Amino acid sequence: MNMSRGKIGRRLLGLAIIGAALAVGGYAYAEVGQPSPWEYGLQPSASPVMDDIEWFHGFLLWIITAITLFVMALLIIVMVKFNSKSNPVPSKTTHNTLIEVVWTIVPVMVLVGIAIPSFRLLFEQVDVPKADLTIKATGKQWYWSYSYPDNGKFEFDSLMVADKQPRLLGVDNEMVVPVNKIVRVQTTGADVIHAFTVPAFGIKIDAIPGRLNETWFKATKTGMFYGQCSELCGKDHAFMPIAVRVVSDQEFAAWVETAKKKFASSRTNSYALAETGVH
Repeated sequence: MNMSRGKIGRRLLGLAIIGAALAVGGYAYAEVGQPSPWEYGLQPSASPVMDDIEWFHGFLLWIITAITLFVMALLIIVMVKFNSKSNPVPSKTTHNTLIEVVWTIVPVMVLVGIAIPSFRLLFEQVDVPKADLTIKATGKQWYWSYSYPDNGKFEFDSLMVADKQPRLLGVDNEMVVPVNKIVRVQTTGADVIHAFTVPAFGIKIDAIPGRLNETWFKATKTGMFYGQCSELCGKDHAFMPIAVRVVSDQEFAAWVETAKKKFASSRTNSYALAETGVH
């Protein structure tokens, strides 16, 4: 209680600076396609589908806010106007045709207004356009394997690296895609059901053993984007990240040539060891 006004002012200024730093840091964090500290909204969009998901999210927020305010206003009116003190003789009205028609038709109209953009968004997500690149993602316990059938049919595993940043999201081999290209992602599971999810691209699809599902995205920004398996797939479910590196066309072409040699040789060695019975 003996703290001077100067000390209080300095402390408040320090807290303000720390808050601003956290806000700026959180924003910078969010720019790279991963969760940011104290984040309560959606990750920044990096695809046309995610742009539409953000718009639909905001659209629903306005609708539910209006409904909440309307219901709160009705409750206040009822409490003020129809309490025992203000209205000692209660009304004996049992039916009101106009009110019953209104409270039936208006909710139906609200639901129809929500359904139209909802169905449009669902159609956009499941209707895969002509792809520039196809990648097959196979969920395994507990890592992902990626193959590029359009670029030499090489395949590689992507495992979480414990000491790599960002924590629980860094991997040894990222999935690499070119920017502004339509990428078809085919998913399947090698053992149990997994789910391929990258929030910044607005994609989430199950990887089911014996079934080939597919989704798509078009990354509009270069950089690193992260996701995780979103299906409870076993004890290491929380350690099965997805890392997508979006690069330019030239960088992607160079990476493909390097990957053909790197992963083809490792895959050949794995096959040779399997045939000789060495594990």
